Amino acid sequence: QVQLVESGGRLVQPGGSLRLSCAASGVTVIKHAMGWFRQAPGKEREFVVGIGWGGASTMYADFVKGRFTASRDNAKNTMYLQMNSLKPEDTAVYYCAADVRPSLLVAESEYSYWGQGTQVTVSS
Repeated sequence: QVQLVESGGRLVQPGGSLRLSCAASGVTVIKHAMGWFRQAPGKEREFVVGIGWGGASTMYADFVKGRFTASRDNAKNTMYLQMNSLKPEDTAVYYCAADVRPSLLVAESEYSYWGQGTQVTVSS
């Protein structure tokens, strides 16, 4: 059974940084596409970043370009999201996702596996 477990979310001040982790179990995700999505209160879940199986190909939503960096450590079966220059509008539950297809995926509907989410709150 595939499990994705996010961690690292917490309260942080505007301008601060956080690193989220997504640990996979039940499957070796080395050849899986992975991604991060987020859902703010009262809003639909939205795409943040997609990363191909090798980690070399990534695609970011415009609102995080230059601030967020996704990476993966296939040896640890883990994906990361480094978030810098955080803004109050980044407040959301962040979800990681994976799919057996190796290519970079953007659409929420393309991902088969989801974590339970981790809360990120940006506030002074």
